[in-house]
Amino acid sequence: QVQLVESGGGLVQAGGSLRLSCAASGRTFSSYHMGWFRQAPGKEREFVGGISSSGESTYYVDSVKGRFTTSRDNAKNTVYLQMDSLKPEDTAVYYCAASRWVVVTPSPRNYDYWGQGTQVTVSP
Repeated sequence: QVQLVESGGGLVQAGGSLRLSCAASGRTFSSYHMGWFRQAPGKEREFVGGISSSGESTYYVDSVKGRFTTSRDNAKNTVYLQMDSLKPEDTAVYYCAASRWVVVTPSPRNYDYWGQGTQVTVSP
């Protein structure tokens, strides 16, 4: 069992930055690939980025490449999402999720555990 708790969301102006954190419970965190997803009102949950269990590999959706960076500290059981050059279209509830799939996957159904989500609002 893994419990995930996100933090760091908030209101920011376009062009600004936020850093999301996702703290995990349990001693097996380092065995999970981690994904970041977001869901805007009226839209489906979408994959934003992910990081392999070791932290060696990262993946991003095209719309955030060059602006978002995910990293992890397995000693602290925490994964991060640094978001720079934020745009109003980045406004959504952001979730972290843990997966034991073979590789980092963009499909939400391949994730076993989810955080409660944190709101990110980017004003024009």
